[in-house]
Amino acid sequence: MNTQTLNLPTEQVDIALGERSYGIVIGAGVLDREASYVGLPAAACAVIVTNETVAPLYAQRLAAALTPRYPVIHTVVLPDGESYKTWESLNLIFDALLGHGCDRKTVLFALGGGVVGDMTGFAAASYMRGVPFVQVPTTLLAQVDSSVGGKTAINHPLGKNMIGAFYQPQRVICDLDTLKTLPMRELSAGLAEVIKYGPIADLAFLDWIEANIGALMAREPQALAHAVKRSCEIKALVVGQDERESGLRAILNFGHTFGHAIEAGMGYGHWLHGDAVGCGMVMAARLSQALGLVDQAFVERLTALIRQAGLPTVAPVLDVQDNVGRYLALMRIDKKSEAGEIKFVLIDGTGKAVVGGAPDDVVVAVIEASCAST
Repeated sequence: MNTQTLNLPTEQVDIALGERSYGIVIGAGVLDREASYVGLPAAACAVIVTNETVAPLYAQRLAAALTPRYPVIHTVVLPDGESYKTWESLNLIFDALLGHGCDRKTVLFALGGGVVGDMTGFAAASYMRGVPFVQVPTTLLAQVDSSVGGKTAINHPLGKNMIGAFYQPQRVICDLDTLKTLPMRELSAGLAEVIKYGPIADLAFLDWIEANIGALMAREPQALAHAVKRSCEIKALVVGQDERESGLRAILNFGHTFGHAIEAGMGYGHWLHGDAVGCGMVMAARLSQALGLVDQAFVERLTALIRQAGLPTVAPVLDVQDNVGRYLALMRIDKKSEAGEIKFVLIDGTGKAVVGGAPDDVVVAVIEASCAST
């Protein structure tokens, strides 16, 4: 691991959503800087929501940075892991807010990865019908994807992120230094969401990722800084045009139709979200090829890159009795499905994505081929 801290510039990427617009602050050490929090809503109380892994590393540091702005700071520590993205964990946040007598000006700070960010955002959207919140993502996956765009949710045993709300944060603060403490598996999971931006929107970025995958895996600061910034720029552009996923924003779910089925079918937490998305992108690329949208060379190129990122490329068997049926059943309750028809994000020539259906026999063939040992 490269733990060197360079004098990287602090960057800002803006999400343009009218009165709901906000900035994404990207840089090394920005978590500790009082300047990162200037302009946030004033309140008598702030609540940091984090988890058991992140709290010992960063909770006190965030509290110290917030103290000049917020007289009282409470901390809620949740259990760590996708399997805890549930009503029960969500209620722990509500219990703390009510127990401390927090009012509707209270500001919530989501300190952690995507699970913490999603649950904190959902709690903020729901408590007293809406209180402000700020994302402070500490994983690569959260910095490049889940903290940006206002999608908040919890999981249900039958489907991932099926219960939630669109609710934008006041700000996103991406401290690149927090990636130094990220386990290698979590780094790989985040790279899945970085990689997806290339095929759907930016061929030059895909070329850059391929050329720099070694530097990214080695956590070279400049490489990570560029990956986070460019990913946020692409997502900001898409979200700014389609905040509530009525059309264009769905392309950000490349690999997620298959990936969410893998997560739900295996049980949340067996694979990380990024593992499932990485494998799901391979499956979606194969489906795109089967439909004549891309060639075999693209499938092999993407598969090789995903493998280099340390992600799985062979899909798991979800049901030894009826594996295909299990995949299809789970994908039919995906949020993109319409009237029972499964919708996929497909690559229509490298750098361009479309959302569409596919004949069942073609989907079945892709599932069977993807689950075969190779």
